[in-house]
Amino acid sequence: MLRENQRRFKFDWLTIILFLLLVGFGYLNILSASHDGDIVNYFDTSQLYGKQLIFIGLTFVLIVLILSFEAKFYERFASIIYLVALLALVGLFVFGKEINGARSWYAIGSMTLQPSEFAKFATALAVAKYISDLQTNMQTIKDQLRVVAIIFVPALLILLQNDAGSTIVYLSFFFVFYREGLQQIYLIVALSLIILAVLALKFGMVLTAIACLIILILRYFLRKKKRSSILQYLLVLGVAIGFSYGVKLFYEHGLKVHQQNRISLWLRLEKDPVKLERMKKDEAYNLIQSEQAISSGGLTGKGFLQGTRTTGKFVPEQETDYIFSTVGEEWGFLGSSFVVLVFVLLIIRVLYLAESQKSQFSRVYGYGVASILFVHFTINIGMVMGLIPTVGIPLPFFSYGGSGLWGFTILLFIFIKLDSNKINEW
Repeated sequence: MLRENQRRFKFDWLTIILFLLLVGFGYLNILSASHDGDIVNYFDTSQLYGKQLIFIGLTFVLIVLILSFEAKFYERFASIIYLVALLALVGLFVFGKEINGARSWYAIGSMTLQPSEFAKFATALAVAKYISDLQTNMQTIKDQLRVVAIIFVPALLILLQNDAGSTIVYLSFFFVFYREGLQQIYLIVALSLIILAVLALKFGMVLTAIACLIILILRYFLRKKKRSSILQYLLVLGVAIGFSYGVKLFYEHGLKVHQQNRISLWLRLEKDPVKLERMKKDEAYNLIQSEQAISSGGLTGKGFLQGTRTTGKFVPEQETDYIFSTVGEEWGFLGSSFVVLVFVLLIIRVLYLAESQKSQFSRVYGYGVASILFVHFTINIGMVMGLIPTVGIPLPFFSYGGSGLWGFTILLFIFIKLDSNKINEW
């Protein structure tokens, strides 16, 4: 009995330490971004940092609850957890509260709960459950379409709530599929379509079509193996041109004005200086203030609670989506590098543990955890630094909010529980 209990509580403490570092350092930066310059009362629940302290306290209760279940519970009830998450998303269309144009929250008294944050771990469980089924073969189109449907349903529900940022995160499962045997051609096609979309918006249809034609001609003449027919190359060219035209059409007529402006600023599409300045004051205001805050931090930063741009509330949404700008201003390049390093170490550690799993369910779920964290981390920091278009998604374990913190905690600690049970797997 003692030996079984020792096995049961053999958790990966390195992963837990990295988690604690992110949550702790995140709280310090939420405190900086939300305090009003007066003496700090850490338990003042009228302030965001006071509320976040409550969220963190409840997080540890949640961790104990997650780790108290048997590891097999999560595999056995993965489908039910997924269905509950879908029902919670559907319920938002009737009972949801609209904030900043998105109907993504349930109002519970003075607090709100965002189901999309919990749908991520539920979808990761469902994907792991389906792929690990003995009858599933990821080499077949039928099973590929079914697992894509598992991801598509919650992503569509979230998109219909006008939360495009959270929808993008579901693309992270592509990395999971690739690890589980998805053919390389899918990766090549996905990257090609992304490049085509950027080229079509940046250089227009004519230059994009010419570039595609040149690439196909070079491939035809340089290929040493048996060449495909010219008709196949013409078909690929037609599809590429059609896709490019569709992207252009969707950009001009499918996106809202503020979404068009964000992409336009990112790709530097606007040539009219007057309109460009107006766009910078509107859509790019957050980004410009964020970049100025980060650059003002220098090497070592201005010091904790000493960031003038942070204290002056120059950066909107600084406690949530733009929390990394606080790190840049008050902790400088060294502090920012520390945060990036901890995130990278956490993702690498999860991948390492995922590869060591004896159960395919645990391995697939581990890759899902790493992929979701990677996409959130990359997009959020890239957005704050102007490397990618502005997309409203939080920095895991760092940004203010109970739903985000709890959602990511559940996501990670389910895997920690699964990993602690691998010694009992056969």
